[in-house]
Amino acid sequence: MKLDSLLREELGNACQKLFGVKPEQLQIQPTNAEFEGSHTLVCFPLTRVSKKKPEETAQAIGEWLTSNSDTVVRVNVVKGFLNLVLNDKVWVQVLNSILKEDNYGITPPTGDEIMVEYSSPNTNKPLHLGHLRNNFLGWSVASLYEAIGYNVHKVQIINDRGIHICKSMAAWKLFGNGETPESSGLKGDKLVGKYYVEFDKAYKKEVNDLIESGVAKEQAEKDAPIMKLAVDMLRKWEQRDTETVDLWKMMNGWVYRGFDETYHQMGVTFDKLYYESETYLLGKEEVLKGLEQGVFFRKEDGSVWVDLTADGLDQKVLLRSDGTSVYMTQDIGTAILRFRDFPKISRQVYTVGNEQEYHFKVLFLILAKLGYQWAKECYHLSYGMVDLPSGKMKSREGTVVDADDLMAEMINEAEAQTRELGKIDEMDQAEAKALFEMIGLGALKFFLLKVDPKKRMMFNPNESIQLQGHTGPFIQYTHARIRSIMRKAAEVKKVNAIVATDLQPQEQRLIHMLTQFPSKLKEAATEYSPALIANYAYDLAKEYNQFYQAIPIFAEKDENKIALRIALSGKVGEVIKKSMMTLGIQVPERM
Repeated sequence: MKLDSLLREELGNACQKLFGVKPEQLQIQPTNAEFEGSHTLVCFPLTRVSKKKPEETAQAIGEWLTSNSDTVVRVNVVKGFLNLVLNDKVWVQVLNSILKEDNYGITPPTGDEIMVEYSSPNTNKPLHLGHLRNNFLGWSVASLYEAIGYNVHKVQIINDRGIHICKSMAAWKLFGNGETPESSGLKGDKLVGKYYVEFDKAYKKEVNDLIESGVAKEQAEKDAPIMKLAVDMLRKWEQRDTETVDLWKMMNGWVYRGFDETYHQMGVTFDKLYYESETYLLGKEEVLKGLEQGVFFRKEDGSVWVDLTADGLDQKVLLRSDGTSVYMTQDIGTAILRFRDFPKISRQVYTVGNEQEYHFKVLFLILAKLGYQWAKECYHLSYGMVDLPSGKMKSREGTVVDADDLMAEMINEAEAQTRELGKIDEMDQAEAKALFEMIGLGALKFFLLKVDPKKRMMFNPNESIQLQGHTGPFIQYTHARIRSIMRKAAEVKKVNAIVATDLQPQEQRLIHMLTQFPSKLKEAATEYSPALIANYAYDLAKEYNQFYQAIPIFAEKDENKIALRIALSGKVGEVIKKSMMTLGIQVPERM
């Protein structure tokens, strides 16, 4: 039974009988918590057909429903809002219909396709806290689209070339003395990141020395020997110089192995990897084509630009005067290649921080000017930065919160708190270790995903790990409690069907919340906001705990009520698990 459809049909019938017109649309919303009822009809838009004031319209519809409908037992009118109290039999029918669905809330494959890009790191440093929000957000959006029936292609573009890569290479060549991940004991991505920081230190010193010798600051920044070496390496790389390419392959190989370890711990995966080193040439071809067609123009120094001033933007360089490409060049090539590889995708989603909003406006506009109709189907999933109490992170200065270190800290904190509560006495070592990881990573993911993606956020590790409050562990604990109830319920006499009983308000509210799950999944996917499903899971867990505290399950004498409460508990547990799975969070059987 689709409760929303039933209510719309009955309310439409009431309007037809009373006003002679069945409205095409009815505005129904959840009832405000301070009033009795579950659904509220907003009557202000209906005054056009009722020819009455909003409150009178609500009163008339309410009186008709209580006299003619088996669905609505009581109403209350608050100004132009009609609050509906539904019959217990309706709630039981709704619960029975939910129980009959094998995979409740999940849409079967529709044939629609979408691509979601996330992570997309530079190969000159390890992943950090900002990458965690990026990966968890992109992976979750992909998971939400899978839940509503889409075939999702999860991809990333690995920024494996460019001046930033050459900076690490230059520093390693100058100061590395042949150091490797094996000789240093460092993960490969951390070793390369170490030399990115070393480059910045050496560069700043050289610039200061030049300035002190009388060279102007702007010229000093160009003439610093280590920067000249990095720029020369970039030029040699594009010319396919053997020594430079071999060094690049070696150091990138170190980084990839390090990244793979981090992704495995994060629990994120990709269906296809794109590499800037392979897509930038296609981008250069497209830029030169656009130059021939008059879409772009060449300046006197030989650089190629696009003029977007007529579109309210500015001029943007696409090829430098020495012929080397920029980020925009490779992004043009990557977008084109992806639509060639996956021609059926309806949309390409880029999960990238909001500091790149202008970049993507320019990219999508350039693609449209090049004649690609699908440019309008490209979407920038912009998200806010993650701050720490100590301030903004800076990779060049080595002041980032390393992703590996943070995940390890969260797991360690989960272990400390769980041991303190004495909740692992019956677990073996492997079970306990799995539980610590589940809680620690669940706390981290939930904290980063419960906030609207567009908002900048402050990460508080201590707050995120608590068993009480708006946290992942609170929801995980609720699921474990429900699983304990279901294990005990296996000993209870089975009832063939849930039959009508006098329901408690807590039971009605839980059933009502379950009916919202399919629409919440769809809303969270189409809004690109895992926060919507994260907060739904929290609200459902909170509501269940209130039910559990107020209403006995096994102490109840009525077998029909026991059966309803067991079935309701089981379905709540299932929906919590599915909701958390879309966030990439596992929930324990016991805790």
